[in-house]
Parts: sequence; structure tokens; C-alpha cells
Amino acid sequence: MNEKIDKIVLAYSGGLDTSVILRWLIERYRCEVVAFCADLGQAEEIATIEERGLATGAAQVVVEDLREEFVRDFVFPMMRANAVYEAGYLLGTSIARPLIAKRQIEIARRTGAGAVAHGATGKGNDQVRFELAYYALEPSIRVIAPWRIWDLDSRTAMIAYAEKHGIPVPVTREKPYSSDRNLLHISFEGGILEDPWLEPYADMFLLTTDPTQAPERPEYVEIDYEAGDPVAVNGERLSPAALLAKLNAIGGRHGVGRLDLVENRYVGMKSRGVYETPGGTLMLAAHRAVESLTLDREVMHIRDGLVPRYAEMVYYGYWFAPERRMLQSAIDESQQLVNGTARLKLYKGSVTVAGRKAAASLYDPAIASFEAGGVYDQADAEGFIRLSALRLRIQALVARRAGR
Repeated sequence: MNEKIDKIVLAYSGGLDTSVILRWLIERYRCEVVAFCADLGQAEEIATIEERGLATGAAQVVVEDLREEFVRDFVFPMMRANAVYEAGYLLGTSIARPLIAKRQIEIARRTGAGAVAHGATGKGNDQVRFELAYYALEPSIRVIAPWRIWDLDSRTAMIAYAEKHGIPVPVTREKPYSSDRNLLHISFEGGILEDPWLEPYADMFLLTTDPTQAPERPEYVEIDYEAGDPVAVNGERLSPAALLAKLNAIGGRHGVGRLDLVENRYVGMKSRGVYETPGGTLMLAAHRAVESLTLDREVMHIRDGLVPRYAEMVYYGYWFAPERRMLQSAIDESQQLVNGTARLKLYKGSVTVAGRKAAASLYDPAIASFEAGGVYDQADAEGFIRLSALRLRIQALVARRAGR
């Protein structure tokens, strides 16, 4: 496409990639660029972003606090599904992309921009996540992905470009891994982490204490749930964003939520990522504990069978797809009676369930007890077992007749 572009809305983080992209877009397309930064809980990273964006050449820098929407409308629905991708990834980066893309499209409509751009590389998952969301929300939008068309083919080249143009970025040749942070997690990848045999530097972690240096005494935390969502910590009701921030602090000081994973990207290659997700790890453990009391067996088993598929939808970028919406409706229906409290014990990187309770618990000690009495008659088990074994007995009889 060679048609004139009057304005571009860039998903801007202020890091190396998007800082260089901001200047590159201005030089390449000779048009205004609106730099949009979604505040999803990047902490101090957000403080100077408007100043840096304008200094780099943006016509306008839009910074919006989306923390409550992020946790309420994206993180919580995903956590109701207990979504985990492969060997433990809690999808912290994946779940942020649809919200950023949604606001980009809204800003493009408001400002009259005909194009949107992102800083995802041509080898990663984020390009898919951003662009699937763009097209789902605005089918005719023009998408610009600089990593797929420019000649800055490495982060080393980008650092050189930034130095040449006087662009301040928080990445150096001495510390060349990249990171992505929001209220749910922080991820690290690239650079030194591309060697899967190399242990991450101890000073790389930001949200969690080294478990070996964590407190010598365990800490207990109680999380209250209503309809599958956490609503209070230690009896204090909090907004979604405030609740997750509090759990991050509690879990982080005990070294909870670290993950070093080689995962399968949607585009077909394997990659190594290191993650810190302290609050999300606590929510997952607590949610499962309350569900163990309140979810019907068959509902739980059906839902659990769908979790890998749901997690793939989020990881691959299909948040706005009809199949994710359909599955979300079923999951949300299953959560109506997931009301109760879980008590967790945190100690040097570990999380264990120390207790759980629910007013409408399906667990009845009078039924489960080995003591006599109750509505369960142990003699009934004989007929149940014989009927359950019928097909196994038939198979054995047929095999015996055939001499097997």
C-alpha cells in the first residue's frame, strides 16, 4: 500500500523499540504520529513518558490510566477460567494486548487517524495479538509493523539508531534483554536470556524477593471470592486494580510467582521467557481452592478440559473472537456459585492452601466421613462398581474366548 497516510496512532511504551519506531514512522511517512501509552501498572516507567514522546517527535502523547479496566474486564475473566499456557505461564503479556489495541482503535477514530502501528517483532506473538484485535474491531484499518519492513534488524542496530538520533531509551549494550510490565506481571526476554542454559541475573527481578532471602517465617493471606472474582484481601474489600497490587506486594516479598519457561510461540518457534507473577499466582491458588468446595464435579471437569484451549485463545490473540466469547459465557455461568474464602500460606517462593470455606459448600463432612450414618449407604457401592465394570468384564471375556 502506497497511499498517503495523514496520521498514525502508535502503541508506545517509551522503551527501545517504540522510541525508535516513533522517530522512524515520522521520517518514513512524513505524517503526524500520536503516541498512545496505556497505563496498565508500569509503575515509575510511566512518569516521564509524555516528555520523552514529545522530545522524540510525537505530535501528541496520550497516556491513559486503564488499570481498573485491565484487571476487571481482562485479567479477572481470564482468571475465572484458571487459564495457564503450557508449563505455567499466566498470560500476563498476552492479556494486555487486546486492551491496548482496543484503545488504539478508539483513539484512531477520535483523531481521524487512518493507520495504527505497534512495536512487535516479526518473529513474536505480539504482532499477531495486536493485529487480530485491530482487524476484529476495525476491519479497514491500515496496520504498520516496522519490524517487518525496515532494515533495523537487531536490537544492537536499534540502540545505535537511538544513539545517533539522541533518543533516550532504558536499554544498553550491557543489559540488552527487554521487559514488559503491567499489574499482572513482568516478563523478560531476549539478549542474555536467549541461552536457555544461562540462569537469569539475580538483579534482573523486580517484583519478587529472591526466595532464599525471603522472610524466615511464613505469612498467611485470606482472599474472598464472589462469583469467581476476588473481592477482598484479609477482610478488606478493594477495587480490582488495588486488590491485584496488594497481592503483588504480599506475594512478592515471599518470592512467589517466578517462572523460567521455554514456550511454543504461535508463529511456530520456541522462545525462552522469564516471568514474575506474584499476585496472579496467589489468585490462581485461591480460586482453585474455593472452586474445590463450590463447583460441581462434571462442571469442573468439563471446564478444566477447555482450559488449554481457552489459554491458547488468549496466548494466540483471539480475545475478540467469537469462540473466546462463547467459551467465556460458559465459564462465567460456572462461576455464579464460586463464593467463599481461601487461606494461603506463603513461604520462600511456595504457596500452599491452608484452608478454604464457602457458605454454599458442596463438601459435607457428614457424607464424606468414614463414620456410619448420613445419606450415603456404603452397600450401594457394590452395584455401582459392578455396572461401571461391565464393559471391562465383557472385554476380558471376549479376549479369553479368542485365546488372547
